Amino acid sequence: MGFPVYDYRTDIRNILVTPQIRSRFLRMELGQVNRGHTHDLGHEIFLILQGRAEFEIDGEKEVLGPGQMCVALVDQDHIVRNVGDEPVIMYLSVTPHIQPTHTMWTESGAKEPLRFNPSSVYDVHPDITTPTGELVERYSQASEAFAATVAASANVQREQVAAFRRALAEGDKQAALVARDAMWEALRTMFLQVYDLAEAWNSFTSRTAGDEF
Repeated sequence: MGFPVYDYRTDIRNILVTPQIRSRFLRMELGQVNRGHTHDLGHEIFLILQGRAEFEIDGEKEVLGPGQMCVALVDQDHIVRNVGDEPVIMYLSVTPHIQPTHTMWTESGAKEPLRFNPSSVYDVHPDITTPTGELVERYSQASEAFAATVAASANVQREQVAAFRRALAEGDKQAALVARDAMWEALRTMFLQVYDLAEAWNSFTSRTAGDEF
């Protein structure tokens, strides 16, 4: 069957939404300004495909055209304006994608209350059938599993770091690399568990974004 191919001229939506990354094509009309915000966890990458957009990131401004890219890092305030004479179309990605995805600020610099969004905001079909109690239980179980994985990983890291140091002291580079690879396997397992935890969290907070849950 092959794999999906997306076109920025027709697929103006979120394309991939996972805890690891949210990526999308975005269209901004003439004169449109997106309200400034920050991300508590995510770096955001912008690649202009059509038009001209002014980016203001932490108070510094640059105008980007097709083929140019910029990045707003974690906690960097950023505002985007269409300053050209045609609609702007861009590709953007935020990684990781963990709610609340956007942090808004008042004009005086105070952080506004947390904003959680239903999954439909990210073009993901909302789950309206699973009881909220079950969603929070899934999150609780994922949190416990993550805690256990962290503890197990910490034990492996201690053992393998010690093994790596011994191997270096003995001049055994092959044994050192075996220890390094064991560190990676434990670290990889921990990160996979983080993504499971984030998936459960996003599902739970998506449901509680509205008043009826």
